[in-house]
Amino acid sequence: MGSELTEQAALETYVLRLADDNMVLGQRLGELIAWMPELEEDIAVANLALDHVGQARNLYQYAAELEGGGRTEDDVAMLRDERGYLNAVLVEQPNGDFAHTMARQFFFDAYQVPLYQGLSHSGDERLAGIAQKAFKEARYHLDHSSSWLIRLGDGTAESHERTQAAVDAMWPFTGDLFFADEVEAELVETGVAVDPAGLKPTWDATVAEVLAEANVTRPDDPYQRLGGRTGLHTEELGHLLAEMQHLYRSHPGASW
Repeated sequence: MGSELTEQAALETYVLRLADDNMVLGQRLGELIAWMPELEEDIAVANLALDHVGQARNLYQYAAELEGGGRTEDDVAMLRDERGYLNAVLVEQPNGDFAHTMARQFFFDAYQVPLYQGLSHSGDERLAGIAQKAFKEARYHLDHSSSWLIRLGDGTAESHERTQAAVDAMWPFTGDLFFADEVEAELVETGVAVDPAGLKPTWDATVAEVLAEANVTRPDDPYQRLGGRTGLHTEELGHLLAEMQHLYRSHPGASW
């Protein structure tokens, strides 16, 4: 760990990583409103999107305060480019069909539940408070995505085939969730952050249990696409940010 990385700088980066995960996934889910297979699911996906955007806003507010430059949470979210975003590459993947959406959501939910559970006991009171509220939402999210993955995987021949294809497609992006560098090392040492490596056994167990019940084979492809935590993304993020940030960048400083 380089001595030039202060705890303040590490905390700001860590909070941005958490915020960007939620913001990008919330945007992806928002794209699906009015496109779900049934009305009840349309409402559910809208609520999922709002939960993630709400978590992102709380984290962006904290990041803006840590930065100390007078920027708002809107500025932090809308005025960074692709290389400035620090989300895991999983959440930026396109929605695809419903099975793809649920596979992406399930893999992320299985990660966020133990993450927020651990952060609820963070030595940083602000971060702990955000995590305690988000943990309740994350548990619901995991119940929802798990139920759908099981329903689809153990359903008709076509739904099973699509679910297996979706799990296979999303699998190479899951490793980025557990990326760790000197940022985490600094904050884990001081009791602020959760070590991503420590989340992996719980995630593995949840994934194994749900995929088995869904009659879906866990992929064995060792390749993992990393880089999101350091600003190296797939081509999908640039398109997402262009749409998400267009209005704010077109009218800088505007307010309701």
